[in-house]
Amino acid sequence: MNWEGNIRKMSVGLDLLDQKSAQYQWQGADRLESMPSLDPHTWIGQELSIQFEGEINCVETGKRIRKTFGEGMSYDAWLKAPQAVESVFHPELSRIHEGIALRDKEWEEQHHNQPHAVYISHTSGLKVGVTRLTNIPNRWVDQGASGAIVIANTPYRQLAGELEVALKDHMADKTNFRKMLADVPFDCNLLVEARETAFDWLGESYESFFEDESSPVEIRYPVLTYPEKINSIRLDKTPQFRGVLQGIKGQYMLFDENRVFNVRSHAGYRITIQVQSV
Repeated sequence: MNWEGNIRKMSVGLDLLDQKSAQYQWQGADRLESMPSLDPHTWIGQELSIQFEGEINCVETGKRIRKTFGEGMSYDAWLKAPQAVESVFHPELSRIHEGIALRDKEWEEQHHNQPHAVYISHTSGLKVGVTRLTNIPNRWVDQGASGAIVIANTPYRQLAGELEVALKDHMADKTNFRKMLADVPFDCNLLVEARETAFDWLGESYESFFEDESSPVEIRYPVLTYPEKINSIRLDKTPQFRGVLQGIKGQYMLFDENRVFNVRSHAGYRITIQVQSV
């Protein structure tokens, strides 16, 4: 198989029949025109050759750029795009529930003035996070969590961010990707206990939003072998490489010789992929 196009973040979800198995779709574009999605699960165990000729196209405008900002944007697009508004990175700053938009009213109404969940996921360790209810469980697959549990439901993003900030003093809100790219076991009791502890930390003022009946969600990834150490591949430094795909976790493709390729951070890069049986 030969494929040529601009990289986009893989779409993710859970298998409809096996609700514990992560599912991926390889997404791409010809500059801005979407291309048919592919099933990267069939590439696992096969040899992939990836070649980058030096062309990067902004995912918003399609223009050729030298460096990406955010997920594949030019600097100008990053300054204007609603996806880069500060309330994406700091949910507590959102004010759209008050009718005040920070950048794009329509986009913020659609994405931030909606029911949100506060959750605890197990990635490199336990971490607290926020996402729209409609983005569960995809958000957890996207970040490579072995499991997660909802601890609170809120009517809009700012309030979820407020709870997240209250928990940041006690729990991480970032993932160590090197530790995440390991065989992190699912631990149901760990997540349930973490939820109960989070309730104690948050206290009675947020009790009406607590979700105390949710069950932990286990997530399994299509991986043959996990890397023993991490050797990150950046196309800017290694424009050509070849290796046997060992699996996919989060937005990372895991190759032999402990090499990992972050798909998300290469959004906009124009590449050629060849897949061959070994």
